[in-house]
Amino acid sequence: MNLKVLLPFQIFAEKTNVSRIVAETREGSFGLLPHRLDCVAALAPGILIYQTESDGEVFMAVDEGVLVKTGMDVLVSVRRAVSGTDLGQLHAEVEKEFLTLDENERSVRVAVAKLESGFLRRIATFQHE
Repeated sequence: MNLKVLLPFQIFAEKTNVSRIVAETREGSFGLLPHRLDCVAALAPGILIYQTESDGEVFMAVDEGVLVKTGMDVLVSVRRAVSGTDLGQLHAEVEKEFLTLDENERSVRVAVAKLESGFLRRIATFQHE
């Protein structure tokens, strides 16, 4: 199979001769072999595993997204992804990468909430005049 992992602004990974893929959905894990029927799956945040003869088994932490299998091509589109061959190293990388982004998202949400509340106060003041 041919595996392509897409992030919002770049191609994260592109692999050929993939012998198997294991992905996680909200209903649980499922596996893909080369001759499986075409399918579409909504991915849950978790570990995506793929195996090639040259790389062996590779683990990839992915955020929620979509997996589409058509013929021998598997396309995975996710918001964030981190790859590794050791689960311990991958766990540390995920904590560093994803938790930092979550903190940045919280900061942006706080700033937007302040802007919205200021805007609403000004509209309320304008209506009372």
